[in-house]
Amino acid sequence: MPAIITKDFRIHNARQFEESFGETADKYYLAIGRPQAFANDQAFNDGTDASPPTPVDDVGQVEYYAYDDFLSAKKIADSDVSLAIPRRNWATGTVYDYYRHDYGDINSAGATIAADSGATSLYDATFYVMNSTFDVYKCIDNNGGANSTVEPSGNKSTSVFSTGDSYKWKYMYTLSASEQANFLSTDFMHVSTESSDFSTTGGAIEHVKITAGGSSGSNGTYTGVDIRGDGSSGKATVVVSSNAVTAVTITTAGSGYTFASIKASDFGNVSGSDIDFIISPPDGHAKDVVTELGGFFVMLNVNLTQAEGSGDFNTANDFRRIALVRNPTDSTTGSAATASTLDATKSITFSGTPGSFQADEKISQATTGAVGYVVDFNSTTKVLRYIQPQFTDQGVDTNGNATAFASTHTVTGATSSATGTPSSHDTTPELTHDTGDILYIENRKPITRASDQTENIKLIVEF
Repeated sequence: MPAIITKDFRIHNARQFEESFGETADKYYLAIGRPQAFANDQAFNDGTDASPPTPVDDVGQVEYYAYDDFLSAKKIADSDVSLAIPRRNWATGTVYDYYRHDYGDINSAGATIAADSGATSLYDATFYVMNSTFDVYKCIDNNGGANSTVEPSGNKSTSVFSTGDSYKWKYMYTLSASEQANFLSTDFMHVSTESSDFSTTGGAIEHVKITAGGSSGSNGTYTGVDIRGDGSSGKATVVVSSNAVTAVTITTAGSGYTFASIKASDFGNVSGSDIDFIISPPDGHAKDVVTELGGFFVMLNVNLTQAEGSGDFNTANDFRRIALVRNPTDSTTGSAATASTLDATKSITFSGTPGSFQADEKISQATTGAVGYVVDFNSTTKVLRYIQPQFTDQGVDTNGNATAFASTHTVTGATSSATGTPSSHDTTPELTHDTGDILYIENRKPITRASDQTENIKLIVEF
């Protein structure tokens, strides 16, 4: 049976997801991981640093494997989240699509109604722009598919207005300074949910398109032509020349239309004309900006600031993986995590004066057979943080077991040849492994951290 998931469902899901970041039931964390280089990790083709592998959506990789090399995680606040739409900068010499409510429908000639760009759905059409002062406008009329040469600006009102190139535009909203800083990327931008009402009349007719001029009509200019349908008050002027319709101008946009037409007897009995009346959204242009512009994207904006979280985020190693985790457990409380940051690594504290262990080197303990990778080593506190990936000679011993490092037995670095005797060890990271739901995984080329550096990470989730 033919069926679709509608745009409204997509937008509903995006709204629900965005709103959940402010609810008490859910806590979301951005986790970073994979300090070791991508390589063929035995069971998985792990690609290379130059060409990271595509994550696999299976239980093994998502529920288990991803946690093995997590480094740390930061809680995402509701202020870090915004609904978003694709970014479209206005540029002179561009033909912009105009808004119409029926892209994808079949016209009277049996053809699919398509935008000038070829798009057959509204949200694939280039029907809105952001100008140089971060004002967003919807294109109502593109002057018959001509180039746009005058940037829309000003006129932040409820009215549709014309620019010098005969385009017609409707103001939608403006990105504030904070929205520009937090929710504007190369490809996406914040979409407004503000309460300011700049809307036009709902179900009004702001634009008309002549698909077929017809024939055999009486020439003349016909004024006050009633726009029929289920709305009211719509009026048009129709010009008939060479016995065909050559121009239609909306003189009164009316209201409350969901379909509209004009009667041939009202404009010279033209035969075979096809005139499409473009109807505004039910509540008017700019009333529900999210729905009108296709806001089924959610943008997450997270800053990783130096060694925040009292060192939970180390600056001595890089990372190659980003993940979005919902409701992980904090091992220090045994409950759903609420802390601002969480350390996801295991650690060893050495006694005496250990050697200088190096980041990313393999460490081993001959007595127990335990192996792991060094994340970082603090020579002052004598604390070494490490991970144990689930592969032999990485985090798994020669017997196939994930063996914990034990106290009192010497630990040796494979590259540095450093040695040290543990005085204590912590095998339970703050971020309890294999808890919560991993909603998103992204593998990237290495991102190097530094003690004076902040990384800004923007994730885009499409529904």
